[in-house]
Amino acid sequence: MKRFALVLLLLVMPFTAVAEDKNVLSVELMWELQRIGSPVISPNGEHIVAPVTRFDMDKERGHTQLYLFSPDGSTQRPLTAQGMRASEATFSPDGSTLAFISQRDGDDAGQIYLLPMDKPGEASRLTSVPTGVYGLKWKGDHLYFITRIWPGKDWDEMAERLKQEKASNVSAKKWTALPFSHFDHWLDENRQAHVFRIAAEGGDVEPVTQNFNRELPRSTQSSGSYDIDPSGTWIAFTSDSKSENPEPEIDLFLGRIGESTAENITEANPGPDGNPMFSPNGQTLAYTRQVIPGFYADNINIVLFDMERRTHREITADWDRSATGLVWTPDSQGFYGAIDDAATVRVYHINARNGQVRAITGETNFGGLTIANNGTLVGTNESFLHPAQLVRINPSDGSTARLDTFNDDILSSVDFGTYESVTYEGYNGQEIQMWVHYPPGFDPEKKYPLFLLIHGGPHNAISNGFHYRWNAQTFASWGYVTAWHNFHGSSGFGQEFTDSINPDWKTAPYADTIAAAEWFKNQPWIDNDRMVAGGASYGGYLSSILLGKEHPFNALLIHAAVYNMYSQMAADFAVHSVRFGNYWDNPEIYKEISPHYFAENFNTPALIIHGQLDYRVPVGQGFELFRTLQSRGVESRMIYFPDENHWILKPNNSVYWYNEVKDWVTRFAEPGAR
Repeated sequence: MKRFALVLLLLVMPFTAVAEDKNVLSVELMWELQRIGSPVISPNGEHIVAPVTRFDMDKERGHTQLYLFSPDGSTQRPLTAQGMRASEATFSPDGSTLAFISQRDGDDAGQIYLLPMDKPGEASRLTSVPTGVYGLKWKGDHLYFITRIWPGKDWDEMAERLKQEKASNVSAKKWTALPFSHFDHWLDENRQAHVFRIAAEGGDVEPVTQNFNRELPRSTQSSGSYDIDPSGTWIAFTSDSKSENPEPEIDLFLGRIGESTAENITEANPGPDGNPMFSPNGQTLAYTRQVIPGFYADNINIVLFDMERRTHREITADWDRSATGLVWTPDSQGFYGAIDDAATVRVYHINARNGQVRAITGETNFGGLTIANNGTLVGTNESFLHPAQLVRINPSDGSTARLDTFNDDILSSVDFGTYESVTYEGYNGQEIQMWVHYPPGFDPEKKYPLFLLIHGGPHNAISNGFHYRWNAQTFASWGYVTAWHNFHGSSGFGQEFTDSINPDWKTAPYADTIAAAEWFKNQPWIDNDRMVAGGASYGGYLSSILLGKEHPFNALLIHAAVYNMYSQMAADFAVHSVRFGNYWDNPEIYKEISPHYFAENFNTPALIIHGQLDYRVPVGQGFELFRTLQSRGVESRMIYFPDENHWILKPNNSVYWYNEVKDWVTRFAEPGAR
């Protein structure tokens, strides 16, 4: 067994001391924190803008403002007024103007606003698009955006259609094909998402992708769905090339703006292609490629398309990591990326010529990378012990300079626990990484209860970042040792490890979970009679598997669980259907791994939680499980949120969720040292 202790907040204090004037990281305190989002730096490197969100518990809403920062850390001030939502900031090519999306007085939907950065002035509205705008980019003399339209209607007709829908007493939805939903909202199959543009000086809105008679993917779209070359001549965008099929095949199309045809340049690849990014010099179109249809965690590789030669060159095929969070270097010779790498999201440099990679940062998570023409690299940095902070990153050695001061006053009074990364032997003797969190004032001479957390995905590893919904430090502050184990199937440990649980979702992760519990049993500071566990989504699935098999836990927390693999056909994601066939094609797969087949063995008290607006794992899954437990006479509690989706996002609902979880685990594993 290997242990790698991290340098933590309490090193200046005796390990067992808890300062009397300190607070713990309670859920209420977390909702006081201001949350900084992904920044954008001006091309000339003079300005940095980032969204900052604060929450009003009484009004049950968040307020997002755009803040201005400077690369030397001397500036931190709001650019937009509180109460006026603002998002998707982007600079003009010369950095003199900031564009962003806001919905202000008189706006029925989000519109583009322009704010001068080189002189005093107020933001002015550029667009009046009745269907709203998102996915904003500024290229050359034009701003590009996405909006969802009714084909064949002009803007006035669409405005009237929206007005009629708002006034209608009919709430019915109708579909004749998939998809019908995405995550937490229903899709209107009569509308299409397209890219449009408008000149920065104003004028008419011009269609771009509509001219090609090809829409963006129906389920979800963003600024990452398309890109424009520096000359404003070409657009590269993603689209479903097999729209007549039940499941999409996302390809990359390339077309001249203003013309009527776009070429599918990735037709040969059966997996999804996406994230088009033209190089700063316009000579290369980079994009990402996955090769396995139906496997969202398939390794993501970078492909370079030579705009002159029309050739493709994959540069990261030999790298056993997914290339994500990418930005081109200003010289068009490489990329910086925020890479999921063995339970930490690190900044890497990737050489565009030979694909060589170099890790730049170390132990904590980075994201939201943005780079100026002079090479100034900015992003966010977070860890288990602090939320995202704005930082300037030195690409040479990974050192950082913090550029904001948000939350310092609040967190200075918080008594955090400590944490470390350990490894243990899991399924088939393979090494499993696990994060262990210790409560404030932890005394290794005493015994503590264990709260083992089971992550979702399943292909989403827990990395060294700040979590608002399932915060291990908050759980630990109740008096528990808590842990996240990155079981088989977790991302960031190589393709073979990630794909090792398909289609058998059950065997290896269950074995890894039991092995994690055994590892804790062997620690002198764990009370083997006070152990609980739980998770959400896939973590809820695996917790449901525990219900029907041998395990050491006194009680379970099961949130948004995939309980019945057959019922999952009602979701926007049917798990194995694309890659391994539907249940009528390969019934043995589903029977072997569906938790409901093990119901006759259920005897562990369980807290079941689900949201009505969860279309990723429909709410019926939670009620099926609760009815099963009640029918078997197993102590259980069902908590239903009529206004939440797969996650609990509203402030007061979140506080309620944490308090209910605390009440449940306290009943079956009394917190605190003994």
